[in-house]
Amino acid sequence: MRVVMFGYQTWGHRTLQALLKSRHDVDLVVTHPASEHAYESIWADSVEDLARSEGIEVYLAKRPDAQLIDRVRAVAPDVMVANNWRTKLPRELFGVPRLGTVNLHDSLLPKFTGFSPVIWSLISGATHTGLTAHLMDDELDTGAVLVQRAVEITPSSTGTSLVYDTLDLVPEVLEAALDGLEHQTLEPVPQNLADRTFFHKRSEQDSLIDWQWPAADIERLVRALSDPYPNAYTYFRGERLRVISSRVSRCIYGGTPGRVFIEEDGGMVVVAGADAHRGQSHGLVLDVVRTDDGVNHAALDFFGRGGGYLTCLP
Repeated sequence: MRVVMFGYQTWGHRTLQALLKSRHDVDLVVTHPASEHAYESIWADSVEDLARSEGIEVYLAKRPDAQLIDRVRAVAPDVMVANNWRTKLPRELFGVPRLGTVNLHDSLLPKFTGFSPVIWSLISGATHTGLTAHLMDDELDTGAVLVQRAVEITPSSTGTSLVYDTLDLVPEVLEAALDGLEHQTLEPVPQNLADRTFFHKRSEQDSLIDWQWPAADIERLVRALSDPYPNAYTYFRGERLRVISSRVSRCIYGGTPGRVFIEEDGGMVVVAGADAHRGQSHGLVLDVVRTDDGVNHAALDFFGRGGGYLTCLP
């Protein structure tokens, strides 16, 4: 089949790699210009560079325009494939191919529609994430599902490990979706949009630790924002402090959320949870923290005997 691909960053790069290894012909690749945005300058394998190295025509765009629509129509693709395209594609574009446009989304739709789904899945306490191939329609990530594969979220999963897990599913899911469309062996399944959850783009504010959260929720936030993501952070005595490694305490600790309290099993306990004053909450044990100079510190060494508070403001 003749394919036009829309993609960006490592997700688009992996998708183009899979297409190049398939029996299909990629006639045009559409991608975004490079960006310095915090969430776009990481996982930054270049779709443009890969396409050009293979002699494939590249169209750079921030969002679709009439010229791009005309170019796609001229190619007359059998199918379009999108992965991590950052703006909405209009019907005048996604409806061009005779078999439609397949979007790859790294969640188990209709859950975690929208942005940064792997990170939000881990933060929220979901038990699984995965990869969905669906037909594109007029709304974001709402089209009928073609193929889904799941990945378990374990107590040791990080945002980084789950991204790799879902990226590894791209060749299998894409091949199954394209073969099913070409040979009419797949029946697209409409999503139950009553079950939809829709998450916004992440910003720096979303990495700020709220010590009113239960310790288990903060611990997941720390794992979700593993390197190379902007780490979960807090403030101590006016300075920003990133939390690199943490765990839920064995013991129950009472008091005021954010209080740097006492040593437990080699780490420093911070009181956490909106009900901590009732003496019914676990604390968060900090093991490794990072100062703004990029240096990692054992939390027990950094805080010493404890005292003071971790806060949401400098």
